[in-house]
Amino acid sequence: MDKLKHRILTEGVALGSDRINVDGFINHRIDTSFMDEIGEEFARRFAGVKVDKILTVEASGIAIAVSAARYFGFCPVVFAKKAKPNTMNEGVYQAPCMSFTKQTLNEITVAKKHLSEGENVLIIDDFLAHGEASKALASIVEMAGAHVAGIGIVISKDFQGGKKALEDMGYRVETLASVAEMNDGNIRFAD
Repeated sequence: MDKLKHRILTEGVALGSDRINVDGFINHRIDTSFMDEIGEEFARRFAGVKVDKILTVEASGIAIAVSAARYFGFCPVVFAKKAKPNTMNEGVYQAPCMSFTKQTLNEITVAKKHLSEGENVLIIDDFLAHGEASKALASIVEMAGAHVAGIGIVISKDFQGGKKALEDMGYRVETLASVAEMNDGNIRFAD
């Protein structure tokens, strides 16, 4: 997605050789018009794929998933919680998830009542590094007896191996901006 790449280069900040700050338009201050374009692009990329629900992780993935849901017939969006609230007292699915950005291990949680056997679930998230969040979400989908319809990622840092690992596991991964490398504050895209 050329517009996304342009915004990453002009508004994003490469931090070291492995982190990108795009908090001015994706995950701190949200450009809602641009987010709608991102949602539409995911729909274009997954055209013809049956999607019953979209699954993401709190918090950065929620705005992206909600924007995309519009283009999948306003399907429900479910987000995995990083900490199980004390109000979630019925059955749950849980999977361990290492956060690359925060360097913390979370047990992400989804109430069983929000995922059903046989559903086609599209996973959407903002970043892909090592693939830990997407793997944990896919694990939860499979625990529910549902099917991973695909994985949509806004920015993939391909050099960290997550995209390849997910593809090697048999998942369809669509990334809107694939970063091949970062060096001295410069970002080079894969495509």
